Amino acid sequence: MRKRNGFSLIELLIVVAIILIIAAIAIPNLLKSKMAANEASSVGSLRTINTGEVTYASSCPNTGYSVSLAELNTGAACIGGKGIIDTVLAGGVKSGYTFAYAPVAAGGLNSTYTTTAMPVTYQTTGQRSFFSDQTGVIRYALVGSAAPTVASSPLQ
Repeated sequence: MRKRNGFSLIELLIVVAIILIIAAIAIPNLLKSKMAANEASSVGSLRTINTGEVTYASSCPNTGYSVSLAELNTGAACIGGKGIIDTVLAGGVKSGYTFAYAPVAAGGLNSTYTTTAMPVTYQTTGQRSFFSDQTGVIRYALVGSAAPTVASSPLQ
């Protein structure tokens, strides 16, 4: 009788089936972890923007808050605003979220501002959307496609 080397087709199919079962369990958890990481990154980015706006307003008292996110990086209108935030965040898209910034001018100065962070793809890059303004309070909406406002629930 001769000795067999290797695995039979049935043995290989069983191993492949076990690997597929493990992958089916692990992949959804991986996607949820990625969304949670993106949400945490967007909240951190909003905090960075809030801190950067305070720095900009104190460095550039004739302007008030910045005119755009890019201004917090380039310092084109006021040299005190150069390099406050990184170029990725200044571009408006970071870690699966799109950031929108809107200053509000009053009396010749940008006296207030609003910032929103929306998922690029709802339920893929994030589930919640976020909002912040000059108060520094970060608020959220549970539905990522709906823009949160000053009336939305604050993060705890």
